[in-house]
Amino acid sequence: MDLNRLAAKSNNAKLAYHLIENIQLYFVERLNSISHNVGNNQDFIPIEWFRNSGTNGGGVRFVSQDESIFNRAQVNFSQVQYELDSSKSLNSATAISTIIHPFNPQAPSMHMHISYTELKNEHSYWRIMADLNPAIFYKEDAIVFKNNLKTSSNNYFNEGYQQGSKYFYIPVLECHRGVEHFYLEGFSSGDFNVDSKFAKKIGESVIDTYITIINNRINNDFSATDKEVQLAYHTLYLFQVLTLDRGTTSGLLIHNENDVGILGSIPSHIDTELLRSWVSKMPIPQDKLLNAICNTLGNGVVIIDDLMKQKLCEVSRRHYQAYPEALTMQASGNQIPPTVNNHR
Repeated sequence: MDLNRLAAKSNNAKLAYHLIENIQLYFVERLNSISHNVGNNQDFIPIEWFRNSGTNGGGVRFVSQDESIFNRAQVNFSQVQYELDSSKSLNSATAISTIIHPFNPQAPSMHMHISYTELKNEHSYWRIMADLNPAIFYKEDAIVFKNNLKTSSNNYFNEGYQQGSKYFYIPVLECHRGVEHFYLEGFSSGDFNVDSKFAKKIGESVIDTYITIINNRINNDFSATDKEVQLAYHTLYLFQVLTLDRGTTSGLLIHNENDVGILGSIPSHIDTELLRSWVSKMPIPQDKLLNAICNTLGNGVVIIDDLMKQKLCEVSRRHYQAYPEALTMQASGNQIPPTVNNHR
């Protein structure tokens, strides 16, 4: 993107732009190396999107092409800014949000989000998330991922681990999405330089650790049963994202200019019969949301292509516009970020 035309102008927002964009490019480079070494030698491709035709920024997402390595994988970077719009409380929001779903069910998925929010009242804060999501659990991988989080987050590990366990819990199924979770919401020590180095350290160390884990698993033999287990887990992943994930819903309610990117975390196939089996477990009115999702998807094992993603986005938007009180039923850490209100 053209930084001078699209990026926010405040010094800290510029620094956050470069820092988070560099994390994105570093991760894409490491992922491309896997395709070069053991896959079909296909790099991720960049796709741009713009907020209000670029007036308020936009972003670029790198999307996987090598289906021999990745079921779905996407590394998103964005900076949305309202510096010239006095009606908004938000000055700028800069973020990387990424989800990697390997093709091999022996290799775990991973989600990471790092963002910097700057308000017009001069308050600013970071959101830092990372979680390991295996379809097939290997204790040694979980230990490596957790130990990395301990080392890179230092004194903030206990807080981040507790918030992560809370955020990624699925009450109606009495289980978590994933096995190791870290989440700091509204994080700020009061020193931007210290906090940006902290965010960079966590981001790059999570990337390095994850690359090591999947390199160790990507060539494992797997069975048809393993693929069935992966399909069930991918269905659970979609369920959590569309019915509980506050970040996803906030993005959809703010605008419709990046729907495909916002649902970039959705795996390629899901089992609608398994998904339907959970409708009766849902509280009112979330049962209506899940039922509408199932009706949109159809029957059997279905492909989640870009057109289906757009349809699912519209289902979610209509639901929360009709039942705004349902937003209180979504996942949260120790505090609820005012993301939607910041953009109003």
